[in-house]
Amino acid sequence: MTTHQTLDLTVERTIAATPEALYDIITDITRIGELSPECRSAQWVGKSDGPAVGARFKGTNELGDSKWSTKPKVTAAEPGQVFEFKVPMGFGPTWRYEFHPTPDGTRVVESVRQDKPSPWFIRRAQRKAGVHDRAANVTQGMEHTLANLERLATA
Repeated sequence: MTTHQTLDLTVERTIAATPEALYDIITDITRIGELSPECRSAQWVGKSDGPAVGARFKGTNELGDSKWSTKPKVTAAEPGQVFEFKVPMGFGPTWRYEFHPTPDGTRVVESVRQDKPSPWFIRRAQRKAGVHDRAANVTQGMEHTLANLERLATA
């Protein structure tokens, strides 16, 4: 494992629900704590009150004993098709959710891309939390998120 990882990861899952229903769950950022193992809560900030390009939200994250918040900006919001946001700071990742109709429901593709390595203090906090391979940890978290999305959508 290299400690200076960039990320370019994708996971997908076919879920027996419509693209619109899945998009609505993902873009209701107040429910993020029900989906993500790392992002515990979120709320729209400023004049933002829903998914639209340029909207911002505050996400509160937790990994081990480390807690932090960011204010991502929505970069794509096409109902039933795609939702994407960019975490600020020069190294912040871009998270993307795509929704593709299939005969069995919807193939949901979650991806994350981070072109610059995280700074030393973030890597140190990750190691302190027991994360020595951030890519493997993030992939596992994404799989967890899509499993929770399926559980919520099909309940």
